[in-house]
Amino acid sequence: MKRILIDYKKLNHETAAALIDAYPYGYGDDDIITLKKPKGEIIEAVEVRTEDTVYLVKISKSLSSFIANFEENMEKELEKDTKTEAVLDSEKEQFENPELELDTDLDTEGLY
Repeated sequence: MKRILIDYKKLNHETAAALIDAYPYGYGDDDIITLKKPKGEIIEAVEVRTEDTVYLVKISKSLSSFIANFEENMEKELEKDTKTEAVLDSEKEQFENPELELDTDLDTEGLY
C-alpha cells in the first residue's frame, strides 16, 4: 500500500470526498499524525485511506474551512456543471435545428 503526503488542494474529488467522510465534523488532536522532515521541519497531517493508498493530508489553516465548506462548494460546482450542460444542450439543439430565414431586405449587390 502506498503512503502519500499531499496538500488537500491537490486531492482529486474521490479522495477529497473520502477525507470529508472520515472527518465530517473536523479532526481532533487524536487524529493528527506528526512527521519530522530530515531538516527538522515538523509536518502535521490527517490520514485518509482508499483501496490502494494511505494519504497523509497536510494540515493547514485552510483545511478546516475546506472540510466545513466542502458540501456547499460541491453543490455549487454541481449546479454550475448542470447549467453548463443545459446551455450546451440548447446550443446543440439550435445547431441541429436551425430556424434560419432569408432576409429579402439585404442588399447583396456589389458583394461579389
